[in-house]
Amino acid sequence: MDIIIGYGKKARRAYGMNEIALVPGTCTLDPALIDTSWSIGGIKRDIPILASAMDGVVDVKMANLLSDLGAIGVLNLEGIQTRYDDTTPIIEKIASVGKTEFVELMQKLYAEPIKPELIKKRIENIKSSGSIAAVSLTPLGASKYGKIVADSGADLLFVQATVVSTNHLTPESISSLDLQQFCKDMPIPVVFGNCVTYEVALELMEAGAAGILVGIGPGAACTSRGVLGIGVPQPTAIADCAAARDEYYKRTGVYTPIIADGGIITGGDICKCIACGADSVMIGSPVARAVEAPGRGYHWGMATPSPVLPRGTRINVGTTGTIEEVLIGPAKLDDGTHNLLGALKTSMSTLGAQNIKEMQKVEVVIAPSLLTEGKVYQKAQQLGMGK
Repeated sequence: MDIIIGYGKKARRAYGMNEIALVPGTCTLDPALIDTSWSIGGIKRDIPILASAMDGVVDVKMANLLSDLGAIGVLNLEGIQTRYDDTTPIIEKIASVGKTEFVELMQKLYAEPIKPELIKKRIENIKSSGSIAAVSLTPLGASKYGKIVADSGADLLFVQATVVSTNHLTPESISSLDLQQFCKDMPIPVVFGNCVTYEVALELMEAGAAGILVGIGPGAACTSRGVLGIGVPQPTAIADCAAARDEYYKRTGVYTPIIADGGIITGGDICKCIACGADSVMIGSPVARAVEAPGRGYHWGMATPSPVLPRGTRINVGTTGTIEEVLIGPAKLDDGTHNLLGALKTSMSTLGAQNIKEMQKVEVVIAPSLLTEGKVYQKAQQLGMGK
């Protein structure tokens, strides 16, 4: 139902992650019966989790580790990995600079040109370990480097921007990327993002997307919502885009997975995203907290180093355990940030959902008190859900 903001302006109510809860069904399942597998671009994975294409989250080593565990790590091909052969001193500078000097330093470091030979090298390094090479470029970067990515043996290409659409107008002197033609020309699956609406998700699917990233601004390091005022809370955005996926599947028989991207910290967040219709999630902060993460306890958004309008900042998430502990346990923390797969399996078994498709159909209720009801002592003592 529309809400009247004022004369001539109506709004639709949207819901955030902390405003909803999942309702158990009429049966429960043993966790051993749960199947969390999903597929994208013909690639099947046991864990419905991708690590964000941020320089503080995924490098070649992390991409290999995630692939070995059954997940996917997406490498940013327009970040420091393709601007510097040795990234160690660059990471040290980013991790040690003060808050007030951070933006200026990032703009300086990211002014170093992208080197096509490093794109090839990074992809080949991932593939040499038998891992899935998933990489990310902006639409402009895809125009420049798409062929190199394909020729280097990448398995998946993510074309990402704050907002991606098939209807992009540019001055006559600039040619924009034709997403549909690009998909036809690329010999590998292409994932598009980000979007938050039914209409745009449907258009991207019709253009040939192998997957859709959903989310504008919810990431811990992202400031797009504050800088641009743009965004839709994740549960509503996911549900809208998932409806487009189902409509497209009904019409064509082609199933295009929805990936919830941003604002996902705990196992409960992952469960809610899938219950709202996502097939998988993309996470940054939880992976950045792993011992093996390249950011040394920090991570920053892809738009942070923009030379004209930075939309992101550096977040100190600390280091809490190995990537294996973060994804599959055993959990060392009591706040839901470790053993994310275990949390998903336990939730699914409690809700009576045997696989991802059944999890997408569980009942969801509006519950703004979900995280505070009865948690007085946890809050007071900064424990568990009170942290």
